[in-house]
Amino acid sequence: MSDAPLRLVIFDVDGTLVDSQMDILAAMGQAFDRAELPVPARDEVLGIVGLSLPEAFERLAAGAPSALRLNMVEWYKDAYVALRAKVGAAQSSPFYPGAREMLDRLHAVPEILLGVATGKSRRGLDKLLEGHDMRHFFVTQQVADHHPSKPHPAMILAALSETGVAPDEAVMVGDTVFDMEMAQAAGVRSVAVSWGYHPAERLSQANALIEDFNDLPGVLNGFWGTEI
Repeated sequence: MSDAPLRLVIFDVDGTLVDSQMDILAAMGQAFDRAELPVPARDEVLGIVGLSLPEAFERLAAGAPSALRLNMVEWYKDAYVALRAKVGAAQSSPFYPGAREMLDRLHAVPEILLGVATGKSRRGLDKLLEGHDMRHFFVTQQVADHHPSKPHPAMILAALSETGVAPDEAVMVGDTVFDMEMAQAAGVRSVAVSWGYHPAERLSQANALIEDFNDLPGVLNGFWGTEI
């Protein structure tokens, strides 16, 4: 039996494992249209991905009354659900190249546990996990319903508590500044991906930046002295 310590790799979802930007942009457009407000530019919308929806609308519709912003949250959710229902979660939010293979590879290592920390709701994450048949990968799943928005460290701290993994044996993998700040606040290492919704130059505080999922095992080996 291996005496290696348990290790935890926590993944962000949108912009890291799956590319859901088309539905995000379309749902955001519908919410702003219903509110009769100008639709923000694409980069502005993608810049808030990862935040919980109330915080996202506080930034994107800062001048709107709070009651209207709350309505916009619900309009966004309704639009997103309708868009996803048209083609299914697997098609509306496809895996990035190599994502599924990397989950399979890491999941096969007995001492490595996998988790999720996402700004999605429980309902949204469940639909995605079901659509991609990947629920079995993740022993801890942290969602926006139960935590303050990123970059608050609550999601990572809960994941550590649930798994019993020490902070220095955990890594957060994400695509946004919010993921990197969350990891730093929780005292865990971070790996930024270059293909997500925040440009790589904004992710300088990450402990590592990868251009391809095939680069991830080497980074983890460097952190932990392992051979994945």
